[in-house]
Amino acid sequence: MARILVVDDQHLIRSGIVTLLRTVDGLGPIVEAADGEEAVAAAREHRPDLILMDINMPRLSGLAAAERILGLGLDPAPRIVVLTTFDEDEFVYAALRAGCSGFLLKDMPPEQLLSAVNATLSADLLVAPARIRRLVQRHVTHDPQPQQAARPGTDATNLLTGREIEVLGLVAQGLANEEIAEHLRVSDSTVKTHLHRLMAKLNLRSRAQAVVFAYEMGIARVGGRPALPDGPGGPAV
Repeated sequence: MARILVVDDQHLIRSGIVTLLRTVDGLGPIVEAADGEEAVAAAREHRPDLILMDINMPRLSGLAAAERILGLGLDPAPRIVVLTTFDEDEFVYAALRAGCSGFLLKDMPPEQLLSAVNATLSADLLVAPARIRRLVQRHVTHDPQPQQAARPGTDATNLLTGREIEVLGLVAQGLANEEIAEHLRVSDSTVKTHLHRLMAKLNLRSRAQAVVFAYEMGIARVGGRPALPDGPGGPAV
């Protein structure tokens, strides 16, 4: 019974999404918010599993709201999918850097939206892996400022053990937890433990954000082995 929060300042769009979601069996309460400030308050009160978040809204933008929500320390943290009319790389990259799990266009067919909701509830990544690779390569090459993680002024990688750095590098290569476990000859649960610990140390909020961080900090090399394999989806945490 997944709880969902729908955030959009346009009432017609917001109510249409809510009406569509209420046709799906197995979903729990669906809450609405009209701007970023309301979204933060609703997330704190209702603790949604998934948030569909518009980008351009009054008072507080969707990306700023996403950062605040993911900084609340909710356990488990909600998965946030950005809904927008703008299919531009800058928006996608900013959303991934903020810790969002996906990016969807408002003009997509209803059945695709429902499919994306189901996919996000069962995984931690809703952007085509090939697109993440292209985004990371383009922006890491042209943007010399890495995203902030851990404590300001600290080399965040110094906080990680050698094994945690190794796991993060394999995540950036696109390996699923089971594949990482096989590569390292450890159990799946051990991989999950390493991954969750390193993400906590670095204040990373999603697997996609971890991939971006690995490139920006030089753990994964742009132009080397692809960050993620081509395919319709990504591995779950």
